[in-house]
Amino acid sequence: MESTFLGINTVHFWTYLFLAGVIFLFMFMMGAVMSWSERKQSAQLQDRLGANRAAIPLPFGKKLAVLGFINNLADALKCLVKENFKPQTENKVIYNLAIFFAFIPAVLSVAVVPFAGVIKPAELFQAWYLKWVPWLPEYFAANLPDFSFRLQVANLNVGLLFIFAVGGINVFGAILAGWSSNNKFSMMGGMRSAAQMISYEVSMGLALLGIIFIYQNVDIWNLVQGQSELAWGWLPKWGIFLQPLAFFLFLAAAVAENKRMPFDLPEAESEIIAGYFTEYSGFKMLLFMFAEFIEIVFVAIMVTTLFFGGYSVPWLMADGFHFPWGATLALSHASVVLLQVFSFISKVFFFCWLLQQIRWSLPRFRYDQLMHLGWKILLPLAILNLVITVIIVALGGF
Repeated sequence: MESTFLGINTVHFWTYLFLAGVIFLFMFMMGAVMSWSERKQSAQLQDRLGANRAAIPLPFGKKLAVLGFINNLADALKCLVKENFKPQTENKVIYNLAIFFAFIPAVLSVAVVPFAGVIKPAELFQAWYLKWVPWLPEYFAANLPDFSFRLQVANLNVGLLFIFAVGGINVFGAILAGWSSNNKFSMMGGMRSAAQMISYEVSMGLALLGIIFIYQNVDIWNLVQGQSELAWGWLPKWGIFLQPLAFFLFLAAAVAENKRMPFDLPEAESEIIAGYFTEYSGFKMLLFMFAEFIEIVFVAIMVTTLFFGGYSVPWLMADGFHFPWGATLALSHASVVLLQVFSFISKVFFFCWLLQQIRWSLPRFRYDQLMHLGWKILLPLAILNLVITVIIVALGGF
């Protein structure tokens, strides 16, 4: 009889608990990497060195700077030990709660995103450890011959709707932080953030409706599987090929949702100091800023998953490559899984780089320009894209 924990198969429970921890750690590590690359990438664009002074001293006059990454550790340490200033007139509960509304959605939403396909431990470990740990393949063959799992924490059949629902909570973090600080600059930042994020969410949702109509699904797993299929026998059905306009609309709206340049009006330093988190200091300010970097990673993950096939590699099937010209290349299960994970992470890194490139290449919009772009350009284009997509799908296209 299978052992269970809270009605769940014990093996599955511990597998997905471990997987959730790994993905949670991945998001935090990527956030740290983004905070480092933000400085180094901007330095390269501006023809300077960037962060390189903070270092760990070594014997014989040497120092360990790790290309400036130690500077991030120094900043984190500074934020942890500096004074935690609290305004006297704030609502203490809301003031502290706002941080979680801003921080949690990006980390929680990634739970429904698949990082690779189905993993079969018996085949995976047999391929890797047959020579080094002889008893391990026999253990899996005897105890878990049919056990498999997806590299996805939560397999929800409404995964895309879950992402929208959880992601929508993010706006509450900015609004509550701005209101509870009882600071006119914070309040202005919160109001700007609310207007901006709600405005661009409309265009973002309409852009993704085209994806839903094409693949006839809101399950993230099935969306990735649909992009693994081929059009005309050779072209992967990635969202970028079937919905190119939706890709640009989604990318622009996602940058606006992230409140990054050129859409950083809610925290414009030259106008309203730091916007909605002006009255936050120390570790709390660090969490607000770190949440922004994690959101960069999440936007890159969403672009990868919805428009670039997620973990899929062109012409790679469960048993290896099947090329359009008829050739095949058999691969082990371990090789297929590694290629899928590498494909996913490579795409995410590329779009993280692209988002930071945009941030350091474009000037900030005026607020009237920001609203004009959202309501008079992106929204009509999103509606037009949706109408054309519906017509093509109704006529039997795609």
